Amino acid sequence: MAAAKIKKGDRVIVLSGKDKGKTGEVTTAMPKDGKVVVSGVNIATRHRKASQANPQGGLDRFEAPMHISKVAHVTADGKATRVRFEMRDGKKVRVAVKTGEAING
Repeated sequence: MAAAKIKKGDRVIVLSGKDKGKTGEVTTAMPKDGKVVVSGVNIATRHRKASQANPQGGLDRFEAPMHISKVAHVTADGKATRVRFEMRDGKKVRVAVKTGEAING
């Protein structure tokens, strides 16, 4: 399996879908499924019936996973960039394609 180009804690921008243009931080990365959960983006709603555990019932809103191809890293100026890997000082480092700067993490 290839190394993940987007990891937990990265700032990303949504490239397509209803939340196109929104930015947020990756809270969960699921590399085997090819999905990520981004804070404040792709909010899903579930209608919950009242139960003993939840006597009020109502609406549950949560951040749903989205496909990793729908997001891209954000540079310092707020634009999307692809990520590549380079060897720097004998270590494999993630690098922003547009700026050439190393991505920490």
